Amino acid sequence: MQEILINSSIHEARVAVLEDGTLQELRIERFAEASLIGNIYLGIVGKVLPGMQSAFIEIGLPRAGFLHVGDMRQAQQENGTAPIEKLLHEGQVVLVQVAKDPIGTKGARLTTEISLAGRLLVYLPFDSHIGVSQKIEDSAERERLKEAVELITKTEGPQKGGFIVRTSGEDAQPEDFVNDMKFLVKQWQEIEKKTHVTPAPALLYYDVSIGQKVLRDLVNEKTSKILVDNPHVYEELRSFAEKFVPDSLGLLSLYQSERPLFDQYNLEAEIQESLNRRVNLKSGGYLILDQTEAMTTIDVNTGGFVGRRDFADTIYKTNLEATHAIARQLRLRNLGGIIIVDFIDMNNPEHQAGVLSELRNAVKNDRNRIFISDFTELGLVQITRKRTRESLAHLMCETCPTCGGRGEIKTARTVCYEILRAVLREYHQFKDAKEFTILANQSVIDMFLDEESEALALLGDSIQKPIKLQLESEFLQEQYDVLVK
Repeated sequence: MQEILINSSIHEARVAVLEDGTLQELRIERFAEASLIGNIYLGIVGKVLPGMQSAFIEIGLPRAGFLHVGDMRQAQQENGTAPIEKLLHEGQVVLVQVAKDPIGTKGARLTTEISLAGRLLVYLPFDSHIGVSQKIEDSAERERLKEAVELITKTEGPQKGGFIVRTSGEDAQPEDFVNDMKFLVKQWQEIEKKTHVTPAPALLYYDVSIGQKVLRDLVNEKTSKILVDNPHVYEELRSFAEKFVPDSLGLLSLYQSERPLFDQYNLEAEIQESLNRRVNLKSGGYLILDQTEAMTTIDVNTGGFVGRRDFADTIYKTNLEATHAIARQLRLRNLGGIIIVDFIDMNNPEHQAGVLSELRNAVKNDRNRIFISDFTELGLVQITRKRTRESLAHLMCETCPTCGGRGEIKTARTVCYEILRAVLREYHQFKDAKEFTILANQSVIDMFLDEESEALALLGDSIQKPIKLQLESEFLQEQYDVLVK
């Protein structure tokens, strides 16, 4: 069963999705840096880059958005994709929607293929296509839904545009789609009116709040309760549910205990653990996750797990357990892009097939599009997971100022030797100097006074100048300065 907890304060909102009592997904929206996905802007073309077949679009944000020709509906022609320089020019006004949030130094990824999401349908105002979500796998149900929406579109739908049935539309009846369709079309008409009277760049439409998205996108037949700890947000969600998601009204409850909601479910500790590099498995094995700019690597280790039979069986059991932990970490940490998994080597082809099957089954509940490759010759599995927003680590953490993201710092002895070389360089540059003063961290000063005192004395004798030590308490271990008098 699925439980959804919504914790809201004046600075951020957090949504925790629990499945069978275990935290599987965490969404955080900080009001100072809310997600832009789904927002529609009237933008101005800044620079067109024919070599990259892309353009930068000014949409009123600190960084320009990025539009690739493959994300332009206008580029799709019978004889292939039209070049972007034929479609856009500097200063041109263009209607765009955010497909991916800004990540790192990159601006928002934009598209001209506008879509508006409702509870059961997605409206495509510039496309006549009628489709069904790929996650609805039953072919008979897919055909039934498509026929139902096509019929409603002809009788009660808009003059132009198409629709895609969302996963939440599975098993829905034709009448269920009518209100959704009318609401989305009205929304689009209001946006379209703004395009004629609003000067660019401008925000024309922003998506619903994170709490409303929960009701619209996450609630399903497995959801048993939705707990909200903020009375104002609770009333807002009740009002939204009455209009658009009446089935969720009975699931909404206001949490009124004095103990914080996430503490009641012991989630704060789990959130902290989700930032750790190491993830322990119940059997004694563990995962090591390393996230870089280009990809994420996951290394599976047996640790202290010893199987009851042979070593091959131990490895197989550890890898099987790891598949479920990996699937959970992908969702919980919101890892996207390329993920390389280094399972413990297995020589048995049946064991490899079993692990792949278990992994593919474990990610079935993931809402992001996922592709899992077969084992490579080196025993690696490549996963690609659609990236739409920052990972949990990038949202909650920043590069360590001490190590600069390396994960380790130079030893005090290494810094001592760097300082000795720096003093020698200064001496060659300022031979008339009377003395040199070393400013350094406590651990480096201690090293000079003890184990490296002889090296410091030898340098002083060599250059025939006094060298003094001065503690700089605010310096980190790798920081130092050499003053010349």
